Amino acid sequence: MILLKSEQDLKVMSESGKILSGILQEIKKAVRSGITTAELEKIADRLFEKAGVESAFKGYHDYPASICTSVNSVIVHGIPDAIAIKDGDIVGIDIGIKNKGFFTDTAETVAVGQISPAAQKLLNVTREALAMGIKKCVPGNRLGDISWAIQKYVEDNKFSVVREFVGHGIGISLHEDPEIPNFGKPGTGPELKSGMCLAIEPMVNAGGWESNILGDGWTAVTKDGSLSAHFEHTIAITEKGPVILTD
Repeated sequence: MILLKSEQDLKVMSESGKILSGILQEIKKAVRSGITTAELEKIADRLFEKAGVESAFKGYHDYPASICTSVNSVIVHGIPDAIAIKDGDIVGIDIGIKNKGFFTDTAETVAVGQISPAAQKLLNVTREALAMGIKKCVPGNRLGDISWAIQKYVEDNKFSVVREFVGHGIGISLHEDPEIPNFGKPGTGPELKSGMCLAIEPMVNAGGWESNILGDGWTAVTKDGSLSAHFEHTIAITEKGPVILTD
């Protein structure tokens, strides 16, 4: 069942989204060659505590960390560790919070120092694919319109969308109905309605779309070892169009 949010719900989620966006910006400032993703996790924990919010991820299905940090060929759900990142890497930072009973979720893949033109194109295309999907978030459209807009843009740019992981509804739970694949057919799926809140998150591989899960049970990597990028926003569908709550 897809839950619709009230005006008051959206007010709380908008407040939470601004907090979350600010935390992500502070984490991004700390990204540099030589820092470990475990250190980024500690920064996030301090920022969560300062803002008076809870990590949405820690303990979720026994996930062991407060944020996800996905480096290079890691698609999503990378667990922060003591390995230092270096110039030329790309690092996906996925964070979510619970605040006043509601969840918001956002992610961005950032460059460490000077990255290759191919890696930069991957980041640019994934970011723009997210924007393409968000543009379809208007009442009367179908869920498949979002999925197809993302898939078409990605594949037109000779990259591939991950099949195994999807976006999702969000609000009183971190993951609500509906699931939002980054591939699909236009004009299919549930009708989009005002009050829906969605976490739209294209995950894009430079090579093939296939993935593997590492032995920790969480870390998803590209099967062919190619680079992967991940961008995400929590958005609200309104009669006036999509509102990005985590902008």
